[in-house]
Amino acid sequence: MQNQSTAENIKEVIEKDIWGLIQDIWNHVLFSYDLGGDRIYITIGLILLIIIAFVLTSTILRIIRSFVTGKLVDEDKMKFISVFKFIKYFIYVVVILITLSSAGIDITILLTASAALFVGLGLALQELFQDVIGGIFIILDKSLLVGDVIEVNGRVGRVFEIKLRTTRAITRDDKVMIIPNHKFMSDVVYNYTQNHKTTREMVKVGVAYGSDTQLVKQILLECAKENNSILDTPDPFVLFEDFGDSALLFAVHFYVSDSFVDPKIKSNLRFKIDEEFRKNNITIPFPQRDVHIFNDNLSKK
Repeated sequence: MQNQSTAENIKEVIEKDIWGLIQDIWNHVLFSYDLGGDRIYITIGLILLIIIAFVLTSTILRIIRSFVTGKLVDEDKMKFISVFKFIKYFIYVVVILITLSSAGIDITILLTASAALFVGLGLALQELFQDVIGGIFIILDKSLLVGDVIEVNGRVGRVFEIKLRTTRAITRDDKVMIIPNHKFMSDVVYNYTQNHKTTREMVKVGVAYGSDTQLVKQILLECAKENNSILDTPDPFVLFEDFGDSALLFAVHFYVSDSFVDPKIKSNLRFKIDEEFRKNNITIPFPQRDVHIFNDNLSKK
Protein backbone atom coordinates (compact mmCIF):
# COMPACT_ATOMS: atom_id res chain seq x y z
CA MET A 1 0.00 0.00 0.00
CA GLN A 2 2.84 2.31 0.89
CA ASN A 3 4.66 1.43 -2.35
CA GLN A 4 1.53 2.30 -4.35
CA SER A 5 1.25 5.64 -2.58
CA THR A 6 4.92 6.39 -3.27
CA ALA A 7 4.50 5.54 -6.96
CA GLU A 8 1.49 7.85 -7.22
CA ASN A 9 3.43 10.65 -5.56
CA ILE A 10 6.34 10.19 -7.97
CA LYS A 11 3.92 10.16 -10.91
CA GLU A 12 2.25 13.31 -9.61
CA VAL A 13 5.62 15.04 -9.23
CA ILE A 14 6.63 14.06 -12.76
CA GLU A 15 3.33 15.18 -14.27
CA LYS A 16 2.89 18.40 -12.35
CA ASP A 17 6.41 19.55 -11.62
CA ILE A 18 8.86 18.16 -14.22
CA TRP A 19 6.48 17.83 -17.17
CA GLY A 20 4.75 21.04 -16.22
CA LEU A 21 8.11 22.83 -16.17
CA ILE A 22 8.95 21.45 -19.63
CA GLN A 23 5.58 22.62 -20.94
CA ASP A 24 6.09 26.06 -19.44
CA ILE A 25 9.52 26.36 -21.09
CA TRP A 26 8.17 24.99 -24.40
CA ASN A 27 5.26 27.46 -24.43
CA HIS A 28 7.27 30.41 -23.15
CA VAL A 29 6.65 33.35 -25.50
CA LEU A 30 9.82 35.10 -26.62
CA PHE A 31 8.01 37.77 -28.60
CA SER A 32 4.80 38.35 -30.52
CA TYR A 33 3.55 40.64 -33.26
CA ASP A 34 0.39 41.47 -35.19
CA LEU A 35 0.10 40.08 -38.71
CA GLY A 36 -3.03 40.72 -40.74
CA GLY A 37 -5.05 41.40 -37.61
CA ASP A 38 -3.98 38.15 -35.91
CA ARG A 39 -1.49 37.82 -33.11
CA ILE A 40 1.50 35.60 -33.88
CA TYR A 41 3.37 34.18 -30.88
CA ILE A 42 6.97 33.01 -31.27
CA THR A 43 7.69 30.51 -28.51
CA ILE A 44 10.76 28.54 -27.52
CA GLY A 45 8.96 25.37 -28.60
CA LEU A 46 8.28 26.78 -32.07
CA ILE A 47 11.94 27.73 -32.56
CA LEU A 48 13.11 24.30 -31.33
CA LEU A 49 10.58 22.62 -33.62
CA ILE A 50 11.90 24.55 -36.63
CA ILE A 51 15.50 23.68 -35.71
CA ILE A 52 14.66 19.98 -35.33
CA ALA A 53 12.79 19.96 -38.67
CA PHE A 54 15.69 21.77 -40.32
CA VAL A 55 18.31 19.33 -38.95
CA LEU A 56 16.18 16.29 -39.81
CA THR A 57 15.58 17.56 -43.36
CA SER A 58 19.29 18.29 -43.82
CA THR A 59 20.19 14.77 -42.69
CA ILE A 60 17.68 13.14 -45.04
CA LEU A 61 18.80 15.29 -47.98
CA ARG A 62 22.45 14.50 -47.26
CA ILE A 63 21.67 10.77 -47.30
CA ILE A 64 19.76 11.11 -50.58
CA ARG A 65 22.59 13.09 -52.17
CA SER A 66 25.21 10.54 -51.08
CA PHE A 67 23.09 7.67 -52.37
CA VAL A 68 22.50 9.25 -55.81
CA THR A 69 26.04 10.61 -56.35
CA GLY A 70 27.46 7.21 -55.43
CA LYS A 71 25.91 5.81 -58.60
CA LEU A 72 27.07 8.63 -60.93
CA VAL A 73 30.32 9.19 -62.77
CA ASP A 74 32.52 12.11 -61.68
CA GLU A 75 31.39 14.41 -64.52
CA ASP A 76 27.69 13.96 -63.69
CA LYS A 77 28.23 14.24 -59.93
CA MET A 78 29.04 17.97 -60.09
CA LYS A 79 26.01 18.63 -62.30
CA PHE A 80 23.67 16.78 -59.93
CA ILE A 81 25.11 18.55 -56.86
CA SER A 82 24.59 21.97 -58.47
CA VAL A 83 20.93 21.23 -59.29
CA PHE A 84 20.44 19.55 -55.90
CA LYS A 85 21.52 22.75 -54.11
CA PHE A 86 18.69 24.68 -55.74
CA ILE A 87 16.17 21.95 -54.89
CA LYS A 88 17.48 21.81 -51.31
CA TYR A 89 16.74 25.49 -50.67
CA PHE A 90 13.21 25.06 -52.01
CA ILE A 91 12.63 22.04 -49.75
CA TYR A 92 13.85 24.00 -46.71
CA VAL A 93 11.27 26.72 -47.35
CA VAL A 94 8.48 24.14 -47.74
CA VAL A 95 9.50 22.31 -44.54
CA ILE A 96 9.58 25.55 -42.52
CA LEU A 97 6.11 26.52 -43.78
CA ILE A 98 4.73 23.05 -42.95
CA THR A 99 6.30 23.24 -39.49
CA LEU A 100 4.74 26.64 -38.82
CA SER A 101 1.37 25.33 -39.99
CA SER A 102 1.69 22.29 -37.71
CA ALA A 103 2.43 24.61 -34.77
CA GLY A 104 -0.91 26.33 -35.28
CA ILE A 105 0.21 29.37 -37.24
CA ASP A 106 -1.98 30.25 -40.21
CA ILE A 107 0.61 30.44 -43.00
CA THR A 108 -1.96 31.82 -45.47
CA ILE A 109 -2.05 35.02 -43.43
CA LEU A 110 1.75 35.00 -43.33
CA LEU A 111 2.00 34.58 -47.09
CA THR A 112 -0.68 37.20 -47.77
CA ALA A 113 0.93 39.76 -45.50
CA SER A 114 4.34 39.07 -47.08
CA ALA A 115 3.10 39.26 -50.68
CA ALA A 116 4.36 42.80 -51.21
CA LEU A 117 7.71 41.83 -49.70
CA PHE A 118 7.96 38.80 -51.99
CA VAL A 119 7.15 40.93 -55.06
CA GLY A 120 9.83 43.48 -54.14
CA LEU A 121 12.30 40.74 -53.34
CA GLY A 122 11.54 39.01 -56.64
CA LEU A 123 12.18 42.19 -58.61
CA ALA A 124 15.41 42.83 -56.71
CA LEU A 125 16.62 39.28 -57.25
CA GLN A 126 15.40 38.98 -60.84
CA GLU A 127 18.90 38.73 -62.28
CA LEU A 128 19.89 36.24 -59.60
CA PHE A 129 16.98 34.01 -60.58
CA GLN A 130 17.98 34.34 -64.24
CA ASP A 131 21.50 33.21 -63.32
CA VAL A 132 20.17 30.21 -61.38
CA ILE A 133 17.79 29.18 -64.16
CA GLY A 134 20.60 29.65 -66.70
CA GLY A 135 22.85 27.44 -64.57
CA ILE A 136 20.22 24.70 -64.46
CA PHE A 137 19.79 24.79 -68.25
CA ILE A 138 23.56 24.68 -68.77
CA ILE A 139 23.85 21.64 -66.53
CA LEU A 140 20.87 19.79 -67.98
CA ASP A 141 21.35 20.37 -71.72
CA LYS A 142 25.18 20.13 -71.54
CA SER A 143 25.63 23.24 -73.69
CA LEU A 144 28.75 23.99 -71.66
CA LEU A 145 31.20 21.57 -70.06
CA VAL A 146 34.25 21.90 -67.86
CA GLY A 147 37.27 22.16 -70.15
CA ASP A 148 35.44 23.97 -72.98
CA VAL A 149 37.18 26.95 -74.57
CA ILE A 150 34.76 29.86 -74.88
CA GLU A 151 34.82 33.47 -76.04
CA VAL A 152 32.73 36.04 -74.16
CA ASN A 153 32.87 39.76 -74.99
CA GLY A 154 36.07 39.25 -76.96
CA ARG A 155 37.85 37.40 -74.11
CA VAL A 156 38.83 33.74 -74.52
CA GLY A 157 38.90 31.44 -71.52
CA ARG A 158 38.88 27.77 -70.58
CA VAL A 159 36.00 26.75 -68.28
CA PHE A 160 37.17 25.14 -65.05
CA GLU A 161 34.06 25.41 -62.85
CA ILE A 162 30.31 25.58 -63.48
CA LYS A 163 28.21 26.67 -60.51
CA LEU A 164 24.51 27.29 -60.16
CA ARG A 165 24.87 31.10 -60.44
CA THR A 166 28.18 31.68 -62.20
CA THR A 167 30.63 29.98 -64.53
CA ARG A 168 34.35 30.47 -64.05
CA ALA A 169 36.97 30.37 -66.79
CA ILE A 170 40.68 31.07 -66.82
CA THR A 171 41.88 33.41 -69.55
CA ARG A 172 45.02 33.15 -71.66
CA ASP A 173 46.79 35.63 -69.38
CA ASP A 174 45.99 33.43 -66.33
CA LYS A 175 43.19 35.58 -64.95
CA VAL A 176 39.86 34.21 -63.71
CA MET A 177 36.79 35.35 -65.64
CA ILE A 178 33.55 35.07 -63.63
CA ILE A 179 30.56 34.92 -66.00
CA PRO A 180 26.93 35.20 -64.77
CA ASN A 181 25.02 32.23 -66.17
CA HIS A 182 22.28 34.39 -67.72
CA LYS A 183 24.93 35.55 -70.24
CA PHE A 184 24.77 32.11 -71.85
CA MET A 185 21.02 32.55 -72.39
CA SER A 186 20.88 36.16 -73.60
CA ASP A 187 24.27 36.88 -75.24
CA VAL A 188 26.16 35.33 -78.14
CA VAL A 189 28.88 33.07 -76.72
CA TYR A 190 31.39 31.24 -78.91
CA ASN A 191 32.19 27.72 -77.77
CA TYR A 192 35.34 26.62 -79.60
CA THR A 193 35.08 23.02 -78.42
CA GLN A 194 31.32 22.34 -78.44
CA ASN A 195 31.51 19.72 -81.20
CA HIS A 196 35.12 18.56 -80.85
CA LYS A 197 38.49 19.70 -79.55
CA THR A 198 39.95 20.39 -83.01
CA THR A 199 39.60 23.94 -84.36
CA ARG A 200 40.79 25.65 -87.53
CA GLU A 201 43.02 28.71 -87.19
CA MET A 202 44.86 30.89 -89.71
CA VAL A 203 47.75 33.30 -90.11
CA LYS A 204 47.61 36.09 -92.69
CA VAL A 205 50.60 37.58 -94.48
CA GLY A 206 51.17 40.00 -97.35
CA VAL A 207 54.00 39.82 -99.88
CA ALA A 208 55.27 42.41 -102.36
CA TYR A 209 53.85 42.62 -105.84
CA GLY A 210 56.03 40.65 -108.27
CA SER A 211 56.76 37.85 -105.76
CA ASP A 212 56.55 34.22 -106.91
CA THR A 213 53.09 33.27 -105.62
CA GLN A 214 53.68 29.53 -105.99
CA LEU A 215 56.87 29.81 -103.96
CA VAL A 216 54.98 31.77 -101.30
CA LYS A 217 52.35 29.02 -101.15
CA GLN A 218 55.01 26.32 -100.85
CA ILE A 219 56.85 28.14 -98.05
CA LEU A 220 53.65 28.72 -96.07
CA LEU A 221 52.69 25.06 -96.31
CA GLU A 222 56.16 23.87 -95.29
CA CYS A 223 56.22 26.22 -92.31
CA ALA A 224 52.84 24.92 -91.16
CA LYS A 225 53.82 21.26 -91.57
CA GLU A 226 57.07 21.75 -89.64
CA ASN A 227 55.24 23.18 -86.62
CA ASN A 228 54.72 20.34 -84.12
CA SER A 229 51.63 22.00 -82.60
CA ILE A 230 49.78 21.95 -85.93
CA LEU A 231 47.91 18.77 -86.85
CA ASP A 232 48.90 16.84 -89.95
CA THR A 233 45.27 15.82 -90.52
CA PRO A 234 43.32 17.66 -91.81
CA ASP A 235 46.05 19.06 -94.02
CA PRO A 236 46.97 22.76 -93.84
CA PHE A 237 46.09 24.78 -96.92
CA VAL A 238 46.84 28.23 -98.34
CA LEU A 239 44.40 30.75 -99.80
CA PHE A 240 45.36 33.65 -102.05
CA GLU A 241 42.87 36.06 -100.50
CA ASP A 242 43.15 39.30 -102.43
CA PHE A 243 45.20 41.88 -104.30
CA GLY A 244 45.76 44.46 -101.60
CA ASP A 245 46.68 48.11 -101.93
CA SER A 246 50.33 47.42 -101.12
CA ALA A 247 50.65 43.62 -101.06
CA LEU A 248 49.42 40.28 -102.31
CA LEU A 249 47.38 38.87 -99.40
CA PHE A 250 47.74 35.21 -98.40
CA ALA A 251 46.37 33.16 -95.50
CA VAL A 252 47.60 29.78 -94.31
CA HIS A 253 44.86 27.74 -92.61
CA PHE A 254 45.68 24.90 -90.22
CA TYR A 255 44.13 22.79 -87.47
CA VAL A 256 45.11 22.59 -83.80
CA SER A 257 43.96 20.34 -80.99
CA ASP A 258 44.06 23.06 -78.32
CA SER A 259 42.75 26.43 -79.47
CA PHE A 260 43.37 27.89 -76.00
CA VAL A 261 47.11 28.20 -76.74
CA ASP A 262 46.74 29.10 -80.41
CA PRO A 263 48.31 32.62 -80.00
CA LYS A 264 51.61 30.92 -79.13
CA ILE A 265 51.24 28.56 -82.10
CA LYS A 266 50.55 31.49 -84.43
CA SER A 267 53.50 33.44 -83.05
CA ASN A 268 55.91 30.54 -83.68
CA LEU A 269 54.50 30.13 -87.17
CA ARG A 270 55.01 33.83 -87.95
CA PHE A 271 58.63 33.65 -86.77
CA LYS A 272 59.22 30.71 -89.10
CA ILE A 273 57.49 32.40 -92.07
CA ASP A 274 59.58 35.55 -91.61
CA GLU A 275 62.77 33.47 -91.48
CA GLU A 276 61.93 31.52 -94.66
CA PHE A 277 60.86 34.66 -96.53
CA ARG A 278 64.20 36.28 -95.73
CA LYS A 279 66.05 33.21 -97.02
CA ASN A 280 64.10 33.30 -100.30
CA ASN A 281 64.22 37.10 -100.73
CA ILE A 282 60.45 37.46 -100.42
CA THR A 283 59.53 40.88 -99.09
CA ILE A 284 56.73 41.68 -96.69
CA PRO A 285 55.90 45.25 -97.77
CA PHE A 286 54.65 48.11 -95.66
CA PRO A 287 51.87 50.44 -96.89
CA GLN A 288 53.09 53.01 -99.39
CA ARG A 289 51.36 56.13 -100.63
CA ASP A 290 52.27 58.63 -103.36
CA VAL A 291 51.95 62.22 -102.17
CA HIS A 292 51.45 64.93 -104.83
CA ILE A 293 52.03 68.56 -103.78
CA PHE A 294 50.54 71.34 -105.84
CA ASN A 295 51.83 74.90 -105.50
CA ASP A 296 49.39 77.46 -106.91
CA ASN A 297 52.04 80.18 -107.12
CA LEU A 298 54.36 78.06 -109.25
CA SER A 299 51.54 76.98 -111.54
CA LYS A 300 50.61 80.68 -112.21
CA LYS A 301 54.18 81.53 -113.21
